[in-house]
Amino acid sequence: MHRHADDDHAHGSDCGSGDSFLERYHLALPLAAGVCLLAGWLLDISDTLPDWVHLALYAASYAAGGWEVLLSSLRALARFRFDIDFLMLVAGIGAALIGHYAEGALLFFLFSLGHALEHYAMGRARNAIRALGSITPDTALRIDADLERTIPVEEVRVGDLIRIRSGSRSPVDGIVEEGLSSVDQAAITGESMPVDVAPGSRVFAGSVNGDGGLAVRVDRLSRDSTMARMIRMVEESRSRQGASQRFARRFTRIYVPFILVGTVLLIVVPPLLGVLELKESFLRGMTVLVGASPCALAISTPSAVLAGIAQAARNGVLVKGGLHLETLGALKVLAMDKTGTLTTGRPEVTDLHPIGAADEDTLLREVAEVEFQSPHPLAKAINRAAQARRLELGSATEVTSLPGVGIRARIGEHDYLVGGPRLLDSEEARGWRGREAAAEALAGIDREARTAMVAVRDDEILGVIGLADRPRSTAASMIRRLHRLGIRRVVMLTGDRGSVAGKVAGEVGADEVHAELMPEDKIGIVKRLRAEGVTVGMVGDGVNDAPALAAADVGIAMGAGGTDVALETADVALMADDLGRLPFAIGLSRRVRSTIAQNFLISMGVIAGLVPVAALGIAPIWIAVILHEGSTLVVVLNALRLLAYREADS
Repeated sequence: MHRHADDDHAHGSDCGSGDSFLERYHLALPLAAGVCLLAGWLLDISDTLPDWVHLALYAASYAAGGWEVLLSSLRALARFRFDIDFLMLVAGIGAALIGHYAEGALLFFLFSLGHALEHYAMGRARNAIRALGSITPDTALRIDADLERTIPVEEVRVGDLIRIRSGSRSPVDGIVEEGLSSVDQAAITGESMPVDVAPGSRVFAGSVNGDGGLAVRVDRLSRDSTMARMIRMVEESRSRQGASQRFARRFTRIYVPFILVGTVLLIVVPPLLGVLELKESFLRGMTVLVGASPCALAISTPSAVLAGIAQAARNGVLVKGGLHLETLGALKVLAMDKTGTLTTGRPEVTDLHPIGAADEDTLLREVAEVEFQSPHPLAKAINRAAQARRLELGSATEVTSLPGVGIRARIGEHDYLVGGPRLLDSEEARGWRGREAAAEALAGIDREARTAMVAVRDDEILGVIGLADRPRSTAASMIRRLHRLGIRRVVMLTGDRGSVAGKVAGEVGADEVHAELMPEDKIGIVKRLRAEGVTVGMVGDGVNDAPALAAADVGIAMGAGGTDVALETADVALMADDLGRLPFAIGLSRRVRSTIAQNFLISMGVIAGLVPVAALGIAPIWIAVILHEGSTLVVVLNALRLLAYREADS
């Protein structure tokens, strides 16, 4: 049972090919081998028919059970390589040469059965990924003028408008143009709850629309959708091996020739010394050959890695290979960008300080009217706050942007000026009423490390508004979970000013903060952390943090479901814009590392126990066969437990 996870027979010592007959007949050949073996053994011990009958049945069992072993060995020998299948082939033939036909047939039967069961077990892990692709519809409902026409999804082009009806899945990625609904996108992002969408929201291929109909403008072809790229990258990740996989490969390449030479010596030397007869030494050699075969070791790491990658993808975390999966589990220090990672990435209104005759709603409504057409993030925050309070907005006229100052506008009979705190330092401000109250409000906002806007109506200060990019609601609990998982330090990196960075770091529980950084400064800090001899991860948005992501031992991108750069540059991508996936990913990777260690101990423990007792003639060959194949099954089943991993298990 003995394939590496990448199915690449040109690299290392497999214990089987996994293609040819097994692909087509699955358990048919192993079962045929088992039936022939049982029938032959029963006839052998009953001695009711001529010997040639049970010998023919044993031969049939050899042929059915040893077919894959023979093909795999021939492929390896064609490349001048002795692999683990070759050990099994020699052992089976050797058993027949000394008259142990039943034992040889048992070896091939269990070996081929192991191939088939492994084929099934490893297929479960791969299918956990491939099944995601099957949920994407094959057709799309395209809107052409006033007509709606069903077309194959391959014919959908970027810019097409498609209809997604209530209860149906989206066939492509796109942006909502019309309609309101809630969308279940668990298959893509791992989010357990449906997400509300409106015009401007992104919809992913494979997501399930709720009660409302949607018209979506396609912005990616079906082959380039987030779902398609995720499946493609997970499949590609199988070739990116971690340290454990590389060790197992190097080990088996050296180990197999060593065992072959040792077996020859065990067969030849005792008869030459007069210690054993040739038949007995040959039998012991074949038993050692079976017991020493590292099939369980060869499959233990790739099975665990593949199961881990599959379970991560099912929960909205894309890990690009065993190397990054293993590194993720070794993290001790985590550097995290602030804006868009630890914070929401967009400012929100936090303070309303009306001055003079204004109240909070008046202040917010009139500033929102002035800023209504502005694309500035602060203007958008004010308009969101006004909408949240359901304020009815009028329209401003004579709107003029004043670079570096703010914005002027007219509403009815009044002139308005909205800008930053520097407005109070202008010559014009000397005649404004409410300056002292405004200065006091600004001081309070500054102490809280927030951004302030001042609103002036005619010659009176209407009020002061405070805004801030708030920490994500899950950030503090996420960092606590990381500490419980063994992350020693969480280091916050930001280009923001120190007072703002310090406040956010205090709220979320970061252990260390570095502020007012340029992108190259972040790289330097990551390199300094690595120089301390610890494994360092970097979490960012995958765009302006790309250099720091590349500098870390493992780069983790936020919100990869909508960011092409993140999928291309990061080693690990959180498909949902959800920090809660990070402790899950690290906990899973640590479970993978512990599973690999367990499998290594199981496989090497069986070898260490079997080889000496086989060499001393204590264990018969059939015991070696059963224990050898049993250990291989155990490590695969142990790895498959990862498909049920939940963070609470850690």
